[in-house]
Amino acid sequence: MALRTYDQYLESLRKMRPNIYKFDELIEDVTTHPATRRTIEGHGQIFKAQNDEQHAAMMTTTSHLTGEPISRYLSIIRSPEEMYANVNMKRLMFQLTGTCTGGRCVGWTSLNSLFAVTWDIDKELGTDYHQRLLAWLKQAQANDITIAGALTDAKGDRSKKPSEQEDDDVFLHMVEKRDDGIVVSGAKVMICGIAAANEIFVVPGGGYREENANCAISFVIPRDIEGLTIVETRHPSDTRDEEEGFDNPVAEGGITQAYLLFENVFVPNERVFMAGEYKYSLPAVSNFIMTYRSAIGGCVAGQGDIKIGAAMLMARTNGLSTKVFKDKLVEMTINNETTYGIGIAASATGRKHPSGTWQCNPLLANVNKVHVATLPYQNSRLAQDIAGGIGETGCLPSYKDFKSSKYGHLIEKYVKAKYSAESRARSARLVEWCTIGGGVPGCMHGGGSPDGAKLVIRATAGLDKKAEMARRLAGITEEIPEP
Repeated sequence: MALRTYDQYLESLRKMRPNIYKFDELIEDVTTHPATRRTIEGHGQIFKAQNDEQHAAMMTTTSHLTGEPISRYLSIIRSPEEMYANVNMKRLMFQLTGTCTGGRCVGWTSLNSLFAVTWDIDKELGTDYHQRLLAWLKQAQANDITIAGALTDAKGDRSKKPSEQEDDDVFLHMVEKRDDGIVVSGAKVMICGIAAANEIFVVPGGGYREENANCAISFVIPRDIEGLTIVETRHPSDTRDEEEGFDNPVAEGGITQAYLLFENVFVPNERVFMAGEYKYSLPAVSNFIMTYRSAIGGCVAGQGDIKIGAAMLMARTNGLSTKVFKDKLVEMTINNETTYGIGIAASATGRKHPSGTWQCNPLLANVNKVHVATLPYQNSRLAQDIAGGIGETGCLPSYKDFKSSKYGHLIEKYVKAKYSAESRARSARLVEWCTIGGGVPGCMHGGGSPDGAKLVIRATAGLDKKAEMARRLAGITEEIPEP
């Protein structure tokens, strides 16, 4: 199969077994149900872009396995230039959709993480995980499927390890290892874009020791596999997704997250890439976060581009020159380009893994994560400041009220400023969307917490070397070790 079209993508989802619920209702068709339709439209724009001459070079590449054109989201990142493309594509997708398309980027990052990890496991233990991954990947590329990624476990009591929990299922774990595959139970929670995916790539949620080896598992499954129940979570975009006209400011975009509930799910060997090799669970997570936290700099820069544009439109429709807000707009731009630039730097200063994948600089990747947990929120505050109360409070009559035959003309009369009432309302709703609504992905905890990133920074910053450098420059001859 060649690169899929948008319509082919939608048809692939319609063919899947319904196993997604929300508000205790089974969603029969994720492409039309209001709870999932917009996230699928957003992810679907990837297929539109890859078949558009303007964006095709960014969205597609050549498979290093087959030499055929493929979606970049199904590629192995093998050079700094391909990481730059990752960062730039994330920025582009936010510009095109106004929101997150994490059902692709997390799956892509998971794939690249396990590409290196399976190579390492096979080299040390003589397993065939890497060959399994290659065989599956060729098939995935040939069918141009959409893959979401799943890392986060429920975790239970945070003070206890998996083996100490009252309920084993709070960590997804292997309950049986058979000759033909593994059986898993537990959950992965708050997983992005699942409704928009054909398959789910599961990665260990943390680093494990021998007593928790049954949690060191990685595999890929069809989204509609037997034994898997998916529950869509509530989200800030819930009400907007079901509203009309400019009350839902993004025509084809939205984000959903879900709980994945595994009840003795059987995964055949050809789809299993780790089954108890606990020493490799931490590298699997580390590989993931290096790539993810580098590329997210582009994602939040794209988010910031929308915030800047929405704030400027709001000022203009209010009748104000954006020159009044030039210092704030410059500050927003600096915030944007800081996360983008650090992401590019982390990509450029990485290293090549023996498997052929490119791995980003762990120090800069985690520095970027800390900035991603702060700078987008500063941009939201500045966008709301520029917009005024109509954009920040959401205190605006609904689209239906604007169109009321009884009083709609009066609402338009009093909402109108320099430009039409509808243009002002659309600008206000977009500010609301991208600062407090569905246009805001998990900047604070998406891809891991900032505190977790700071632990990696402390471990990789070479602080002792800096103290030794200072000792030498100060002319101190005695040793001054850490107490």
